[in-house]
Amino acid sequence: MKTRARLPRLVACGATLALALSLSACGDGNGGASADDGKIHVLVYGDATNKVEKRIVDTFNKTSDVKVVLDTIPGADYQQKLQTIISTPQAPDIFFNWGGGSIKPFVKADLLLPLDDFIKKNPDLENKFLPSVFNNAVVDGKPYGIPMRGTQPVLLFHNKKVLQEAGVTPPKTWDELVDAVGRLKDKGVTPIALGGGDIWPTQMWFQYLFDRVAGPDLLKKALAGDKSAWESPESKKALNMIRELVDAGAFGKNYDSVKYTNGGSVALLASDKAGFELMGSWYYSQQLTDHKEFAEKDLGYSAFPTVEGGKGDPKNVAGNTNNYYSVMKKTKHPEAVAEFLKLMYSDEFVKAQLDIGNLPTTTNTDEFIDSAVSPEYSRFQYDLVADAPSFQLSWDQAYPQKASSDLHKAVQQFFNGQLDTDGFIQAMQALPTE
Repeated sequence: MKTRARLPRLVACGATLALALSLSACGDGNGGASADDGKIHVLVYGDATNKVEKRIVDTFNKTSDVKVVLDTIPGADYQQKLQTIISTPQAPDIFFNWGGGSIKPFVKADLLLPLDDFIKKNPDLENKFLPSVFNNAVVDGKPYGIPMRGTQPVLLFHNKKVLQEAGVTPPKTWDELVDAVGRLKDKGVTPIALGGGDIWPTQMWFQYLFDRVAGPDLLKKALAGDKSAWESPESKKALNMIRELVDAGAFGKNYDSVKYTNGGSVALLASDKAGFELMGSWYYSQQLTDHKEFAEKDLGYSAFPTVEGGKGDPKNVAGNTNNYYSVMKKTKHPEAVAEFLKLMYSDEFVKAQLDIGNLPTTTNTDEFIDSAVSPEYSRFQYDLVADAPSFQLSWDQAYPQKASSDLHKAVQQFFNGQLDTDGFIQAMQALPTE
């Protein structure tokens, strides 16, 4: 997948020495939070976005006596290798993460530096970011991360041509979506494309519906260890709505043999074989890459439908709030680290991210949206996130990484009818939260 920085499943890790040698290809491979080599080591997920991170490092190094060294690890290996070195002398001073469950184990192990003192000295380290995004790196009431890339809300995309031919408009309510499913079926197209073979796209339907029906507190309670949250009437209502949508044929019959990651579900929408697809905001650039003419002419997008009587605010969003920089407690240069983090809300940072299609979550992003690759699309996303009372992090990132496999299994099996409502609830209650 292009822009969604997925958390790969952990496997047996290689030797720390081998990792140190591999890092030497992109940084200097020496030092770390425990060493005082006069440098700050910043470890990031290796992908195309690194061009912006390199630029910001160069800007910082022009004026700082303490220099930053940028170390990159290819995305597929990132989480595994981070786990290998996080508690060793090779640990970086600053590292890339997803907030939420991805840093909670490190907080529990007392490896991370709370950023309270940084923020007391410079309130802009919090105030310059949208609250709904900043708060997803808050653990046990303390901030542990500064947003450092772009937001990725999940949106309901559609094929304008297919919807028009079926007499359908982008649904604002759940009832309108259900009605659209019937109309699209009557036209012989799959109402909703779904890359069920990847599983995580299926999960998006759960996280949004649960938020609309129950509000964000259900997941917060569950993550805090309150397993009864999954037994609530709202939880069961959301599951019934998912079941009804699947049984109505909204996703066709072969969704488990379709994948997003190989372009399968993307092609269904672009080739007029499906009406909708629920996907992260990176979908727009994916369609531009794979099906440029369709993306420019017939690709539409809207917010997830509202649910009448639901406890969740209709303005709430779900998805990947952002990526974050967290700081190791052992860093020898906290003052220089604080100065480096200030650049994450600078005008230079915002412009550079917009230039590559990312949407930063700073309060000054609004000033530069007209220079984005697609100003209209960026404006839609920014307003959606800026107005959101809550931005729910994707479940498989809100939970600790060790819960991911069982979570995905429960989602897939419920969707396929292999688990009933009680079975799904029991599976979620069994997930580790630490």
